Amino acid sequence: MKSILSIIIALLVFKNMALAQTDKKKKTDKIAVYQVFTRLFGNQNTTNTFNGTREQNGVGKFNDINKNALNSIRKLGITHIWYTGVIEHATMTDFSAYGILKDHPQVVKGIAGSPYAIKDYYDVNPDLAIDVSKRMEEFEALLERSHQAGLEVIIDFVPNHVARQYASDKKPAGVKDFGETDDKNVVFSNQNNFYYIPGQAFAVPEEVNPPVKFDKKYEEFPAKATGNDVFSARPTINDWFETVKLNYGIDYLSNRKKNFDPVPDTWNKMKDILSFWAEKGVNGFRCDMAEMVPVEFWGWVIPQVKKINPDIIFIAEIYNPDLYASYIRQGHFDYLYDKVGLYDALRRLIEGHGNAEDITRVWQKESGEFSSHMLRFLENHDEQRIASKYFGKRPESAFTSMMLSATLHTGPVMVYSGQELGVNPVKAEGFQGEDGRTTIFDYWGITEMQSWINEGKFSEKTLSPHQKEIRDFYKKILTFATENEAVSHGHFHDLQYLNHHGKSENYDQTRIYSYLRHTDHQTLLFIYNFDLNNTISTHVKLPAGVLKTQFGEAKNIQLKNVFDKKDQRKVNISEVTDLTGKDLGIEVTLKPDSFLIFEIK
Repeated sequence: MKSILSIIIALLVFKNMALAQTDKKKKTDKIAVYQVFTRLFGNQNTTNTFNGTREQNGVGKFNDINKNALNSIRKLGITHIWYTGVIEHATMTDFSAYGILKDHPQVVKGIAGSPYAIKDYYDVNPDLAIDVSKRMEEFEALLERSHQAGLEVIIDFVPNHVARQYASDKKPAGVKDFGETDDKNVVFSNQNNFYYIPGQAFAVPEEVNPPVKFDKKYEEFPAKATGNDVFSARPTINDWFETVKLNYGIDYLSNRKKNFDPVPDTWNKMKDILSFWAEKGVNGFRCDMAEMVPVEFWGWVIPQVKKINPDIIFIAEIYNPDLYASYIRQGHFDYLYDKVGLYDALRRLIEGHGNAEDITRVWQKESGEFSSHMLRFLENHDEQRIASKYFGKRPESAFTSMMLSATLHTGPVMVYSGQELGVNPVKAEGFQGEDGRTTIFDYWGITEMQSWINEGKFSEKTLSPHQKEIRDFYKKILTFATENEAVSHGHFHDLQYLNHHGKSENYDQTRIYSYLRHTDHQTLLFIYNFDLNNTISTHVKLPAGVLKTQFGEAKNIQLKNVFDKKDQRKVNISEVTDLTGKDLGIEVTLKPDSFLIFEIK
């Protein structure tokens, strides 16, 4: 009995230790997100015809994202996978044989359609299923496969607008469609789901010329307000004319007066939709244009959804730094886009006309207080590909900036699928046009990814030597960021103040950026050269106060390069007798557009 009792106690102790480790992992904000544009991801069709149909150009499926794909993504250092375009959206492809309303081509962008013109919040995109009649089961199987591979799943939640012909054929019993009970004779009511322009018919922009034939023009009466806050029956070709603005109780034509009592009908509908997906096991939502929806709604709905799963995460696409505080504190978002801050600052540096001092400005004035909440990235579906002629012109141009994005603070980092393979769009796909972005509107095959897909093997063996180098670099970055405690949950110490304005020899603060990341057990020094053309040899001062706190009365400190295994040189600062008396420093040489990472011991 005593032996059995000992075993039970040991098992309980082991279980508690495991739970503690799990809790520790959950508490870190240093997650690594891999965005998958689901329609394109697994497509191996190489036809790539301009404005090609699904039959011509092919389409990726849920089933294409198999165990091999997920394991390969996980080994890249990824913790979360964001499936873009899961929820059913408007399309020019005809699925009426499956009971799905056919969309009018005049209010759809691209033959495949925009994933941000939602047509049924309770259904998935039929394009993504092998068997359309079992499309939800195929998504649920993907969800399960992802979890088994150790990946948490994020999907898009599009709260601000819907497709002009929104019609749910999969809504649960008793659920009313958006607009079904609206009073269409008034511009605004807080119980309406849409805003109306009474007495006026919607006018499709004259420039709209879809590549699919149709019998008669699209009709909508009375006209509804357009998604990007256009309260007119006549949006332009540059507006989100294919979408309808949802009403959250803001009377835009009366100085944005808030009407939240009683609770707007749209709030309750959206809470039910979020709950529907959370109960399926989705682990997070990337919330499209979250700042166009009142923060009061988020503050009301997110805590309710988190009762279903306390660990579910909400990521806000947001571009106004003045709103960061309210959307985190009042709105309860876990993470926000860091686009207008760090992305824009690093993009300027990648293009050769930036200033490294902007990085300090970003964290001090725009997002410093919220650094653990900022999602950092250099690519997503909205931005131009790094390797394109419109941005960095080659995949390697982002390596230095990507390392900084991943390690500057404890917040999450994101990679867009294909970024790690050097995707470079070079021709127009259809509605998207030739703009350096991978299309989100058209059927297409991404050639750089197809050698990796390799008939579902997802093997690095079939990659070109160049692609292997790119992918290996991203793998090193992401694993370094998530596995080193100084990066995942350590403190941050900017070193610009200590080195700028002639305080350190040859330290050009407009081109060099440096900082420390540290915990009680690890101290890392990061030094970057953002000069695209010149090697820089410089002196980098280290803060005596921080070193004193970290190493006490140590007589010797070593600096070892810990990232690039090809460079194992050690820099020694010997016979240090008074760490508090002066700021110590090291001499370094950095090649153009490069970085060094030292662990200080």
